[in-house]
Amino acid sequence: MFVDTHAHLFFDNFDGEVDQVIERAVNDGIDYILVPSTDLKTAEQVAELTENYDIVYGAVGVHPHDTKEWDNSWLEKIEQLSKLEKIVAIGEIGLDYYYDYSPKEKQLEAFKAQIDLALKINLPIIVHNRDSDDDLMKVIGEYCSSGLKAQFHCFNSTAENAQELINMNYMISFTGNITFKKADELRKLVKVVGLNHLLLETDSPFMTPVPHRGKRNEPSNVKYVAEKIAEIHETDVKEVARLTSLNAFKLFGIGKKKETINTYQIGDSLYINVTNRCNAHCYFCTRKEDPGIQGYNLGMKKDEEPEPEVYISE
Repeated sequence: MFVDTHAHLFFDNFDGEVDQVIERAVNDGIDYILVPSTDLKTAEQVAELTENYDIVYGAVGVHPHDTKEWDNSWLEKIEQLSKLEKIVAIGEIGLDYYYDYSPKEKQLEAFKAQIDLALKINLPIIVHNRDSDDDLMKVIGEYCSSGLKAQFHCFNSTAENAQELINMNYMISFTGNITFKKADELRKLVKVVGLNHLLLETDSPFMTPVPHRGKRNEPSNVKYVAEKIAEIHETDVKEVARLTSLNAFKLFGIGKKKETINTYQIGDSLYINVTNRCNAHCYFCTRKEDPGIQGYNLGMKKDEEPEPEVYISE
């Protein structure tokens, strides 16, 4: 049902408990978990996690906190690991000027180098940004016509930047902090980002949502993020799950292509997918450009058009 696109299961907080964490996630409807690394050591751990657990996929890259000693020779190791079957992105990469653990110059050098690698090997990036809006948006702007694909995780920028990223067709995700009592401004940002550009994440072990705030976060808590997003967008959790899972498939290739659907519901209305010869004039329909509509696959070949009895039975 859900895809948690950001969980650091290699942190010490999970030592000896990963089996149980995965089991709870599965029991709570988590279909897949994406684990991004933070440096070369954890990139190896991510690769191992993807081998040990069917539902775990990985991303490899160097977090801005760990770029103090950045050397472009590190790219060779990142590229090597990126070739593994279940490594689906370069990340977590980006800029962080809040803690200043690494010089800004080194952060920028590492960020750009890893973006260039992602483009070379045709993988999306997972972007970290804290107190670095101006530089980050400038860098991203330099790649606006490159074909770069990206997730901007734990988003906490401005509505203007969110809209600019959406216009560039990037994905945005929010963590459990949108459930916090004093997070009104964040919730306004969630409203700005349409479901077609949203992903779910926990950022485990951090950002634990209400009602478990103060405890270690884990992927099973992603349902609380989904529930809050559904509340903000005035829809149901199933629609949030369906659309964000489709977005994860589109960006990362996680999961399976949705089967063609014959009947589907949007809001309080029921629609029938009769034929691919439909003129696609419904205001929300983008079937001519993309058969995925509101998380449903309407792609249908002429020889797949069902008999009337199929619609009646549904």
